[in-house]
Amino acid sequence: MPLLKIQTNTEIAPEQRILLMKKASARVAELLGKPEGYVMISLEAGGALLFGGDDRPLAYLELKSIGLPADRTKSLSSDLSQLISSELKIALDRIYIEFHDAPRNMWGWNGSTFER
Repeated sequence: MPLLKIQTNTEIAPEQRILLMKKASARVAELLGKPEGYVMISLEAGGALLFGGDDRPLAYLELKSIGLPADRTKSLSSDLSQLISSELKIALDRIYIEFHDAPRNMWGWNGSTFER
């Protein structure tokens, strides 16, 4: 159910991609208190991205989850930004994060939804 999409214009070696994705998966599960078995990570590296009129290293993240706590977005932003900054050497002010709280009936899995 949680999905973290990471887009960056930084090139990432194949072996580093998997390590970053595994770290991100464990971190998202921990931060949201969700089983890691439900966490999905998407990584798009080396893309054409521009921020503030220049192409210095940057990242755009989207975190979507059922029951995403709106009162914790500041701490989530801090934690995820620190992870990306330390792993990819991207300045904190070059990282945007968009948060989405997905309604249970709008998230499909295993041929159904998470609606109770």
